Amino acid sequence: MRLPGPDYPAPAKLNLFLHVVGRRADGYHLLQSAFALIDAADRLRFAVREDGAIRRASELAGVPAESDLVVRAARLLQAEAGTRLGADIEVEKNLPLGGGVGGGSSDAATTLLVLNRLWATGLDRDALRALGARLGADVPFFVFGRNAWVEGVGDRLTALDLPPAWYLVLVPPVAVPTGEIFAAPELTRDTEPLKMEDFSAHLAPGRFRNDLEAVVAAKYPVVREHLEWLAGQGGGRLTGSGACVFARFGDRASAEGVLARAPGGMKGFVARGLEHHPLRDL
Repeated sequence: MRLPGPDYPAPAKLNLFLHVVGRRADGYHLLQSAFALIDAADRLRFAVREDGAIRRASELAGVPAESDLVVRAARLLQAEAGTRLGADIEVEKNLPLGGGVGGGSSDAATTLLVLNRLWATGLDRDALRALGARLGADVPFFVFGRNAWVEGVGDRLTALDLPPAWYLVLVPPVAVPTGEIFAAPELTRDTEPLKMEDFSAHLAPGRFRNDLEAVVAAKYPVVREHLEWLAGQGGGRLTGSGACVFARFGDRASAEGVLARAPGGMKGFVARGLEHHPLRDL
């Protein structure tokens, strides 16, 4: 069922680097990362209900409604705001599941932002970020709505100016469970913390890398194959815990040219880097 009315974007993110710098006593990992928004996005539509029900107008394969971050986000906002309104929610899923591009978290953030407006619940961004943190580590970033230097468990966000860029994102045909990678005993957990002012967005080899990459590449040969092919094109990197890998370019034509040379069986897309979330003024 397609709901009437406008659709709202839920953009993807890329981790331009990801360092694991420690681990808390409760088991949560301490991270440093640079998150970049890109214009590849899921699209969501909403219809307000008067009966208070929260219902999906679209199904997500293998994800029951009670586990769906979109449904959970709507119910959390509903409970915190004390509204009696509900919503039908439709998600046009364009971003890969288990890809490390934050699709589910971004869908949840867009749900919080849009329903806060449609229900006139009046929560400010800080309050919505706090709700987002209860849903998942990446949700507050999408509510924050800017490219960001990210620290802690994903809860410390500082706006980060990035140069214009285009990204080639390859999508290996596998979903990588984040929990499995962070639980791996061979994962490096003691990378020395670095300063934001030392960061370069150009993905050059050096002090900035993705600490999860070696673990993912060892466990998932198809991801390693995609990384190796990108390395032959000038270099690439894993985003998040994967499975997606990416390379940065200064213009669209260069990114599309490399994608056109990808071996048969390798799928991907080209996306533009964003300065801010499309719903920043909502």
